Amino acid sequence: MSHIPHSTPQPAALSLVALPAFEDNYIWMLHDGQRAMVVDPGAADVVFEALKRLSLRLETILVTHHHVDHTGGVDALRNATGAVVFGPLTETMPEPIRRLQGGDKAQAMALTFDVIDVPGHTSGHIAYYCDNWDGAPLLFCGDTLFSGGCGRLFEGTPAQMLDSLTKLASLPGQTRVCCTHEYTLSNLKFARAVEPNNAALFQYQQQCMALREAKVPTLPSTIARELKINPFLRSDQAEVVQTAKHLDPTAADAVAVFTVIRQWKNNF
Repeated sequence: MSHIPHSTPQPAALSLVALPAFEDNYIWMLHDGQRAMVVDPGAADVVFEALKRLSLRLETILVTHHHVDHTGGVDALRNATGAVVFGPLTETMPEPIRRLQGGDKAQAMALTFDVIDVPGHTSGHIAYYCDNWDGAPLLFCGDTLFSGGCGRLFEGTPAQMLDSLTKLASLPGQTRVCCTHEYTLSNLKFARAVEPNNAALFQYQQQCMALREAKVPTLPSTIARELKINPFLRSDQAEVVQTAKHLDPTAADAVAVFTVIRQWKNNF
C-alpha cells in the first residue's frame, strides 16, 4: 500500500512584507521563499536589497498610479529581472507595461487580483483586490485610502474620490488594507479633530503610537477598522457632519461634507 512520504513538498505560503522607502513610503512585497511580486516600487535599491537578502526572483510588479514615488524603480527592476509590469490604462507609465482598468484581472504569485478604478488622487488610479490570501482578502490601494485618511485630490474631484472610497469601503470587513504611506499618526491626529468623541479612534491612536514607538508599521489596516475611525469613510456620521457644518454651514450632503473635511485636512 503506497503512502505519501512526510517529505512531500507543500505549496509554499506567501509572506507579506512592507519594505520602507524614502521617508514614509512602503513598497509591498509578496513572496513564497523563491518568487516575489512588488507593488508601487518607487525605489529599485530597496527591492534589490530585499531580493538579495531573501534569495528571491522578482516575477511581477503592480503599479497603482503614475507618481514617481510609486514608479521610479520600475525600469531598473524590470530590466534586471524581466518582471512583468501591470499598471493603469490611462496614465503615463514606464513602458512596456500591461494596461489594466476596472473589471480586469491580474495574475501574480498564483493569486488573482481584481482591478478597481479609484480615481481621485490621480485621474486613472487603480487598486488591486484579491478575495483570498491567507484566509482573508487583500487590497493594494496605493494613495487612495490611508489608515485614518485618504489621498490628496491632485487630479480628481471630491465626488470622484468619495465614490472611489465608497467602493473600497464596500469590500469585506476583514480585507487587509495595504496603503503605500506611513501617514497613520498624522491622519489620526486630524481624525480626532473631526471626531473628538470617537472612542474607537482614540483607542486605535494609542495602539498606533505604540507601534511607531517600536518602529513597527501601523499597516496593513482593515476595512472594518477604517469604517470605525476614518473620517473620509464616515461622511454620513453625525459628528463628522456636525464638524463639517461648523466649518461650512452650507454642507448639505455627503459630497459636500467630504469636500469640507478634505479641504481642512489639506491645511491641517
